[in-house]
Amino acid sequence: MRLPNTDRMSYHNMGFLLARMVLPVVLFALAFAAFAVESETTGDSPDWVQLFLGLFGGLALFLGGLQLLSEGMTKAAGQTMKVVLAKLTTNRFKGALTGAFVTGILNSSTVTTLLVVGFISGGMMTLAQSVGVIMGANIGSTVTAQLLAFDLAAYSLGPVAIGFFMMFTAKREKVKYYGMMVMGIGLVFYGMGLMSSGMAPLRTYEPFLAILRGLENPFAGILAGAVFTAIVQSSAATVGIAIAMASEGLLALPAGIALALGANIGTAVTTAIMGIMSSKSTDAVRASVVHVAFNVLGTLIWLPFIWLLVDISVWASPISAGLEGTAKAAAEVPRQIANANTLFNVINTLLFIGFTGVFAKLAERLVPERKVPEGVIIEPEFLDEAALKAPTVALQQVRLELGRVGEITLGMLKDVGPAFKARDLAAFEDIARRDDQVDILETAILEYMGRIRMGTLTEQESGEFQGLMTATDNIENLADVIETDIVALAHRVVDLKAVSSEETRAMLTELYDSTVKAVELAVQSIRDNDQQAAESVMMLKSAFREQSDRLLGRKAARLSAEDPDYLALVRLQMGFVDQMRRIYTLSKRVAKVTLPPVIAQQA
Repeated sequence: MRLPNTDRMSYHNMGFLLARMVLPVVLFALAFAAFAVESETTGDSPDWVQLFLGLFGGLALFLGGLQLLSEGMTKAAGQTMKVVLAKLTTNRFKGALTGAFVTGILNSSTVTTLLVVGFISGGMMTLAQSVGVIMGANIGSTVTAQLLAFDLAAYSLGPVAIGFFMMFTAKREKVKYYGMMVMGIGLVFYGMGLMSSGMAPLRTYEPFLAILRGLENPFAGILAGAVFTAIVQSSAATVGIAIAMASEGLLALPAGIALALGANIGTAVTTAIMGIMSSKSTDAVRASVVHVAFNVLGTLIWLPFIWLLVDISVWASPISAGLEGTAKAAAEVPRQIANANTLFNVINTLLFIGFTGVFAKLAERLVPERKVPEGVIIEPEFLDEAALKAPTVALQQVRLELGRVGEITLGMLKDVGPAFKARDLAAFEDIARRDDQVDILETAILEYMGRIRMGTLTEQESGEFQGLMTATDNIENLADVIETDIVALAHRVVDLKAVSSEETRAMLTELYDSTVKAVELAVQSIRDNDQQAAESVMMLKSAFREQSDRLLGRKAARLSAEDPDYLALVRLQMGFVDQMRRIYTLSKRVAKVTLPPVIAQQA
């Protein structure tokens, strides 16, 4: 049975996964080559092939499971979490709690950050308000580590089978996405089990144990955690491997905590670098800078007090009575690492929540407003590469960019009235040139949407996708009407000696103002997904028809005039009315995209 869009993975996601899995291979290969050379002198070496296969195979399943879990969560609950995030971030404390909740549900601080960036760009949230959400997102990201601390590898194939069955037999789309989540959870724990059992032979391998003891040095552990996270692009993977090693009694708590702290830095820094390289949005880069500053500063503060974090996590974690030595460590340390990771982020959030404004100002100072390069007419602001990982977010970015196109088009229309009154051809030429900006952004939007289409879309996202395609086409057509037809009218009006009566001018102005209002509301409806604005466009229909019919009736009565110049003026005025009608029709088509299908059909 073919899934509606979930039966295939996008090329983008495939490349993302391959990149995350190939690079660890290189890392492991180098490490094991070094161990193998060492083993020639010690004569005590594990089976490197089996060890390699267990570690890499486990890591591959782990990362694949995380991807399935995150994608399933985003598809099933992305829209709901977007609404929650928008409504519950009115202050820094609510923002932190909401950020933690949303990230815990979506299993991705990246998606949460992208949603926040969209809200900032749309004027729904300030950068200072977003800082609290980003801090909370760090707390939410520790939920995965808490789950990994449970030893559930023995039961992991059950969720894999159940999730697979749900994905390929369920008729309801949401059930399929729940299946992705369940299967993802199973693969994560199964991968953890493979990595853990794969590392079992290393318990007695002294060169490897020496390296692990070296990680108890906070600087070495943090550096190793940051580097490995940068390679696999997943802090959960780093913490997961630390927990897997701890479950075999290989990793002491101080080393596990150092790796977790390094993972927090690694994920923030790599996200920031990717954002700077790929994002055209200043807000996205500033949000990344806030994330880096928060994690790095938090780590630096805790660096001299890792021993305290060790004591607190031991105190806050359950004790395995009756166990001694390696068995006791294997039973207790995984949970202690997970708790330390959570405590680190919770305490840091409490410490810094009062300084959200400071973080925001720092980001604004470090990342000034981006200027369009010299020689470039215009370029997109919101079509971020990173957002393609989450179609819900990517479609929101399209709305914001389409809002820019709509504002440019609206500005063209608003300048038409004064230009006609002044009979200013230079002003009309300027209006026509702005259509080039519309064309450039339209092309960028369509290319970006083509890349969204390569991913997996829910039925709701597919509907939104088609609606935005329609809106893009109609806004571009609207700009073309202004650039071609109305400017052509202007060239014919300039040389006429006849002048409209005061009453006609008033009627034309009234119709023109109604048209401007319709376009303004249509742009608002598509940019903000504002159903009320869309309905307001439809409500203008009767008044618009009455105004245009009254004008056309008045002009038709004067077609018998003998003055050729006046006759030409009348024909041009009738042509102007016709163009206003076309613009209103296109505005209605844009607005209908935001309306429910039943209402849109009746409009």
